[in-house]
Amino acid sequence: MKKSTIWLLAVLMALTLVGLLYIQIIYMKSMIRMRDDQFTEGVRHSLYAVSSLLEQDETKYFLEEDVAEVESASVYTQYGGAPHLGGVKYSFTTHSGLEGEVTLKSDAEKIYKIQNGSNVASSYNSMREELKGQYLYQKGVIDDVIINIMNKAADRPIEERADSANVRKYLQRELENNGLELPFEFAIVNRNGRTLYETDGYKLAGPGTVGNSMFVQSLFRNDPPSKKNYLKVYFPSKTDYILSSVRFMIPSFVFTFVVLIVFLYTIIVAFRQKKITEMKNDFINNMTHEFKTPISTISLAAQMLNDPSVRKSPTMLQHISGVINDETKRLRFQVEKVLQMSMFDKQKGTLRMQDVDANSVIANVANTFRLKVEKYGGKILTSFDAHNAIVNVDQMHFTNVIFNLLDNAFKYRREDEPLELCITTRDISHDRLEIVVSDNGIGIAKEDLKKIFDKFYRVSTGNRHDVKGFGLGLAYVHKMITLMHGDIKAESELNRGTKFIITLPLLETTPDDDEEEPDNNETSNPASEE
Repeated sequence: MKKSTIWLLAVLMALTLVGLLYIQIIYMKSMIRMRDDQFTEGVRHSLYAVSSLLEQDETKYFLEEDVAEVESASVYTQYGGAPHLGGVKYSFTTHSGLEGEVTLKSDAEKIYKIQNGSNVASSYNSMREELKGQYLYQKGVIDDVIINIMNKAADRPIEERADSANVRKYLQRELENNGLELPFEFAIVNRNGRTLYETDGYKLAGPGTVGNSMFVQSLFRNDPPSKKNYLKVYFPSKTDYILSSVRFMIPSFVFTFVVLIVFLYTIIVAFRQKKITEMKNDFINNMTHEFKTPISTISLAAQMLNDPSVRKSPTMLQHISGVINDETKRLRFQVEKVLQMSMFDKQKGTLRMQDVDANSVIANVANTFRLKVEKYGGKILTSFDAHNAIVNVDQMHFTNVIFNLLDNAFKYRREDEPLELCITTRDISHDRLEIVVSDNGIGIAKEDLKKIFDKFYRVSTGNRHDVKGFGLGLAYVHKMITLMHGDIKAESELNRGTKFIITLPLLETTPDDDEEEPDNNETSNPASEE
């Protein structure tokens, strides 16, 4: 799959997921806003109803106070054993829904005659006038009640006008009527904000709750501004109540994020696999070239052996057989190199660990490589400052690691300046040995520096077509140092050179051990490449 196709699919999938998340967020915000509006409207209706009920209670209080004076007499109440004063009681309901009673006082005998139909015609007019007068009197009583409410109500203590028990009862009833069955706390405050009384839970409400979970309703709207009082209601669980309407969307968000994570991981894996595929293709091309050269040389030498004149010349025959032998070794080494990395990747490789003197091994490799460097006008500098350099490693692979680092420095040298290689060792602590291999070559860019230990990765060298390899050298170095319980890191700057720093655990030795000569086995000198 082309990289452009992967990017196109990634962009389309990303836009789809972003659009899905956007729609979910917009829907959730709309649900929350609608739920909050419904809650606010229900609370406001409830508080207005509570205010109206408190006003009705106060009107009833004053109405009962004034009407009580005219309710004491009944129609046939007798004083001193004879009919005296009586009355006719009338019930009424105002346009605002208030109920009251009015008693019309008159002589009991007249009322009795009216009720028994005697002298109806003659007394009708007089009775009508009398009832009219009584009506005007009772109307005056009602007017007095209204005046008392206007003048005296505001002077009553708010604890009597809005009893806390009644307020709680009215609030709970009205909130339930509006479908809001959740806990609340309330307080009565005056126009200056001073709390007149409050419930215990109301103290937990801070100033930040105003306009969010706090609602305010004016009480007794006809009170003068200087004596205004307000009912404040606080809902501690309002947020949970609002969010309960969108809890069903939480799994939807979780699934969407899971899809997003899986998508990102898939894209990363796709690009990584494509890169690995490209590196493997490059590896196969390089391997084909590396194998083709010795095979072609061996084939040419075999054809020359068929020539009778060549067979008659012992010198030419010896030269051709030497070429065949060298190219065969080269071909075998390349095959073994690939198989060795494959074997260690599958954890099937075994190391023959032994105690060796790192200074001695590095010195041998440097002496072997010195002639190759000096041939091109370069030089190798060594400084073995480590007093205790005994490490437990596989000597063959350790030798190959040092040789690979020197060979890389040789391959990537600068054309305008003689190569200068430097190898140093030192004790960085009582149990660690540091080996530094540095050069003044072309260096490595920062973006490539963190990838040089990846298998098949090769740093681009521009027009340097003479640098061949599989991209396995530094991967092999990193693998071997890790298996030997060590660490390796690289520091580099373009056109300033590269430095490889290896640290290995030291083997504790006794004075007698220091006098012993290290066991130097035969080492191999494989080439490597970045």
